[in-house]
Amino acid sequence: MRPGARKAIADSDVAFVSAASAWEVAIKIALGKLRIPGPFATAVEASKFGELPITFRHAALAGALPAHHSDPFDRMLVAQAMSENLTLVTRDRAFSPYGVDVIWA
Repeated sequence: MRPGARKAIADSDVAFVSAASAWEVAIKIALGKLRIPGPFATAVEASKFGELPITFRHAALAGALPAHHSDPFDRMLVAQAMSENLTLVTRDRAFSPYGVDVIWA
């Protein structure tokens, strides 16, 4: 992660991890594509990040987004950022067309 992204997270009042990210991590672990040293929730809590649940409003917005990006998890992150007025931290340039605030990791 870029130093500017780390600083932005450290300087924020609160940083969230989406339930969509937890879900995606769980799927990758189950498929053998990812290994982590312990429970994802434990790492998030230890990092002092807040949990961002998925709401019906988030789901409706994700479904209504233009098809700039086909990954459903990423579309949910965009919908959550739009709905909650949040800034995304990512390396994925596919978020650019949505016009959400992004800090490039």
